[in-house]
Amino acid sequence: MNSAEPAWFIAECIAGNEAAIESFVRGYEAGVFRLALSITSDPADAHEITQETFIAALRSLHSYQERKSFKAWLYTIALNQSRSHLRKRKVFERLRSASTVLFRLEVQKQTSPEDTVIQSEKEAAIWSALGKLDERHRIVVILRYFQELPVSEISEILNVNEGTIHSRLNTARERLRDALKSLHGD
Repeated sequence: MNSAEPAWFIAECIAGNEAAIESFVRGYEAGVFRLALSITSDPADAHEITQETFIAALRSLHSYQERKSFKAWLYTIALNQSRSHLRKRKVFERLRSASTVLFRLEVQKQTSPEDTVIQSEKEAAIWSALGKLDERHRIVVILRYFQELPVSEISEILNVNEGTIHSRLNTARERLRDALKSLHGD
């Protein structure tokens, strides 16, 4: 982007000029990716954050004010996206760790070796099926069934309305049911 003409360039992007949008992305993509990579240390996460940054920036171009340099404005968005991504990742890792501990405590309560083996197989199958769910479905299942949180609290934690939580839970249950049919001999 020509730094002397940011107002024109921004107006073209807002108007949907594909060439201007492509130029915008190409002009800043490498820098945004490097910033995200330096924060997350994971190339896959950095690519995802880069995409999220440009989506967020394009959505908020109308709010850009020329008092701040365009690059600083964009990098602020990238930094916020990176931080948000790290927070989500940490929450998920804590949930997974806590759930694993809970599963192990339940397994240790079993009295017979046969029960322990059966429980371990079930646990492995459940975690395998959970691992195949996308993150938004996996998290609601963990929060609802492993952390025993009500839908209202899950809604608050994820900042998503309760109807969406119910929908995600329903979809997740269906997918888990299909994945776990072999355990029940269906």
